[in-house]
Amino acid sequence: MLLGRKLGMTQLFQDDGTAVAVTVLQAGPCVVVQKKSAEKHGGHDAIQLGFDPVKPDRVNKPQAGHTAKAGLDTAFRVARDMRVESLDTYQIGQELTVSQFEPGQIVDVVGVSKGKGFQGVIKRHRSHGGPRSHGSMFHRAPGSIGASAYPSRVIKLRSMPGQMGNKRVTIQSLKVVAVYPEENLIAIRGAVPGSAKSLVIIRPTKKKR
Repeated sequence: MLLGRKLGMTQLFQDDGTAVAVTVLQAGPCVVVQKKSAEKHGGHDAIQLGFDPVKPDRVNKPQAGHTAKAGLDTAFRVARDMRVESLDTYQIGQELTVSQFEPGQIVDVVGVSKGKGFQGVIKRHRSHGGPRSHGSMFHRAPGSIGASAYPSRVIKLRSMPGQMGNKRVTIQSLKVVAVYPEENLIAIRGAVPGSAKSLVIIRPTKKKR
């Protein structure tokens, strides 16, 4: 597992000449800042990864003290807890790089989708809408949203206008096309949620193949 940022999309050519659309991610290097056990912290065993180091004068005292407690002289802009099966595999101060992945490996990518603001049912839920002819008076409206006398309210989970996007999204079973350890880059086939420079989490797939 690794933290990274989405750089953008491009295409790579395979040995047989076919072009593959890929998303390029700047993955790592990440540093293990803290180890959290289920007995001490509750929940489950996890490690805290630090990503994107910053200058000491760019962080507040609690953040600086948190990394100093781990024996690190560098603070990080991003810190995320990652669930692990065994804490013995990791050590505080250990650096995780993109070299842990290899071409052909299947991974899951977690990100925050692009925010599209307040949208209607046509765009948000792909509703059909009404006739576009002149005089219909019903084009892009949601139409009837509930029953009459009973139950005299709008049923829960009804498709309605509202906030679209800006949610945590996980894309599963994406294939790693290429890995560039010298530049901390990884190319993953297909699209990845989020805008450019947004934070993503890359982890081995949870599905059994």
